[in-house]
Amino acid sequence: MGTLYFIRHGQTVWNVENKICGATDIALTALGHRQAVELGKRIAAEKLPIDEILYSPLIRASETARHVSEETGISMRMEPRLKEQNFGRYESTPRDGQEFRVAKAHFLDHYDGGETMMQLCQRIYNLLDEICSGDKTYLLVAHNGISRAVHSYFYDMTNEEFAAFGIGNCEIRIYTWRREEGR
Repeated sequence: MGTLYFIRHGQTVWNVENKICGATDIALTALGHRQAVELGKRIAAEKLPIDEILYSPLIRASETARHVSEETGISMRMEPRLKEQNFGRYESTPRDGQEFRVAKAHFLDHYDGGETMMQLCQRIYNLLDEICSGDKTYLLVAHNGISRAVHSYFYDMTNEEFAAFGIGNCEIRIYTWRREEGR
């Protein structure tokens, strides 16, 4: 049985301000650092069988991964494909803005300088194909948009479900599959 763990980074100032972070490099708040440390302690206490942590190059994810690694002793490695989607002109705008909500459902939209949902899924699916064909158990530390792509890799979703999917800061998700059958 193959297993993959996924967590979203800890809280950022823009999360508190309800702003879209996207590819903008926003740091963790003090609470975000505490969330990551607490999650690391939980992972250590539960003795989750994780071989390696792969994390996004953005500071909010790399700091979350660092805290988890320090608490668990699990080695970590930066994975550039885990970087959050570039939302172009929508970065720093309200997450619940009506215009963005509509645009997010257009999977081929570049958001005036950003990355399409299709491009995002291609890079995440390529990474997951590699992970699922190997024999290591990974913890991915990334972003809400990445969680959407990861979830859609393992579960069928409608366009509306995909656009609306999200997880909380430092929330952990577990995905399993039969190794001999792939995902």
